[in-house]
Amino acid sequence: MQQVISDESIAVDPSSKILKKLITIIAVAMSLYHMYVAGFGPPEAVIFRGTHLMFALALVFLLYPSKAEGGLIPRSYDMLILALGLAAIAHIFIDYENFTNRIIYIDELTKADVFYSFVMVIVVLEGTRRVIGWALPITAILFVMYAAFFTQIKLPVLLEQLYLSTEGIFGSTLGVSASYVMLFVIFGAFMEKSGTGQLFMDFAMALTGRSAGGPGKVAVVSSSLFGTVSGSAVANVMVDGPITIPLMKRTGFRPPFAAAVESVASTGGQLMPPVMGAAAFVMAEFLSVPYAQVALWAVIPALLYYASVFFAVHFEAKRHGLGGVPESELPKFGQVMMQRGHLFIPILIILIGLFMGFSAPLCALVAAISCLPVALARKLTRQGITWMTVINALEEGARNALSVAMACACAGIVIGCVTITGLGIVFTQVVIELANNSLFLALLLTAVAGIILGMGMPTTPAYIVMVSLLIPAIIKLGVEVPAAHMFALYFAILSAITPPVALAVFAAASLAKANMWESGFAAMRAAAPAYIVPFMFVYEPSLLLIFKDDTSYLTVFWSVVTAMIGVIALAGGFFGWLVGYATTLHRVLLFVAAVCLIKPGIITDTIGFGLLAFVAITQWYQNKKTATV
Repeated sequence: MQQVISDESIAVDPSSKILKKLITIIAVAMSLYHMYVAGFGPPEAVIFRGTHLMFALALVFLLYPSKAEGGLIPRSYDMLILALGLAAIAHIFIDYENFTNRIIYIDELTKADVFYSFVMVIVVLEGTRRVIGWALPITAILFVMYAAFFTQIKLPVLLEQLYLSTEGIFGSTLGVSASYVMLFVIFGAFMEKSGTGQLFMDFAMALTGRSAGGPGKVAVVSSSLFGTVSGSAVANVMVDGPITIPLMKRTGFRPPFAAAVESVASTGGQLMPPVMGAAAFVMAEFLSVPYAQVALWAVIPALLYYASVFFAVHFEAKRHGLGGVPESELPKFGQVMMQRGHLFIPILIILIGLFMGFSAPLCALVAAISCLPVALARKLTRQGITWMTVINALEEGARNALSVAMACACAGIVIGCVTITGLGIVFTQVVIELANNSLFLALLLTAVAGIILGMGMPTTPAYIVMVSLLIPAIIKLGVEVPAAHMFALYFAILSAITPPVALAVFAAASLAKANMWESGFAAMRAAAPAYIVPFMFVYEPSLLLIFKDDTSYLTVFWSVVTAMIGVIALAGGFFGWLVGYATTLHRVLLFVAAVCLIKPGIITDTIGFGLLAFVAITQWYQNKKTATV
């Protein structure tokens, strides 16, 4: 039985060969349709988004049956729901002239409009539940109930908002899934099929494998690289984990810490340009900026995130005397680049294309098309690549996009309810009142809300809900708009490693055969500095490369340097090591130094560097004294 890894659930392929072929045909057609649109331009928004949702619904109800069966015909219940869902979308297509010409909220709904409105909402909720679980559908239901029973909004108006407008199910979030996410997921599938995963692993092994705690650093580097083409924390764990986790355990890392490192490193892939997680494309849509701009904002936060994890591994290894991988087992860096380095070309295509101003979907399309020809260019990397590789990549791309497509459609229900009821304004007022006009308290409330929301749903819908309800409050308190959105995105992502529902940790713990709770708390400890990073760029927007009138390149450079050193100091405080063993006093001083360096200002920077120098010199002297005894 084949399995398709998504962040929340597993798709089941039926045993029937005919049904398998039908699924392959639909999935391949879905990928080819979106590739065609990226190359030649999309149809009208609702037609494009509706077609995207039709493909997604067809695959969801075939791949996620209400009960796994081996027969030719799936349960009639599934087929009935699918037929109704497709009919609801077809109703808009068939009557599209009326859909575009009617005056919304004024022209009365027909009986067919009312019927299909109900059908569309129910089918989207059920399809989302099957792919990513109950959390997001229940959230959407609560918002619908609030709009229907606790406001003055009439039911026909609510139905129009959700079904017959571009403010609900067929809104901008579904448009992001269709336009951006689908192409980058296809690109990721082609990269995987071309053998790039092996390149990432060998590259990381050659770069960091021999140093202290080498296998842990390999996990950090390889997961960050794989994250650039994946954007899924759990998928990263399941690809890298089977190699890195046993390697870490073999060299002395405790199983919970090995699981923690892999899960934290894999989770950061959603922050890592050039290809971030799906939520980054939604952010670009919300802020009406090119995706390349969002990727630029994310560069420094991503580096700070991975620096914190990298040094957490380094300090843990030094404290416990853990070595690296034996030299004989490591690939040579030059050899890796000579044999497989050309597989980096598709990623370079995306980077260069975005830099030159081409659209993100077009860059992803060209990069995806280039993957297999690039792999075929060398004898070592062309092995095993056939025409079936293309089919498999197209099919896998469509399958991997399902969770995002359904999450975006369901999130459209939430956004539609928030927009029409004005709930966002109410939430803004509540947050400001609870925080008593304190920006720090408002940020703290937003961070906690992001983690709680992200525990039950994927990053994208968690971020969307935060944008609708919480982000306006911190913007009103003076936070730069990009910083506010990045803050929400960061904490929605961190929920994947925050107990009690930490999906990436759960996946890694199963591979490490470690206790889930121990692994979860170890992950929080390993990522502890990363929980501080969002506060850093809120108070110092230059870390997002945002230039105000009085901001110079020197200011930005200095902010990045002090932030990086502050993150390292914080990791040292948590793991009890800097250049030597850290006593309790050293740990306290490292924490204080980190806070001072993280907070911008000449006085705080001076204090931070002074404390850091004192700890480093003291430990160096202690090391020298111990060595001479």
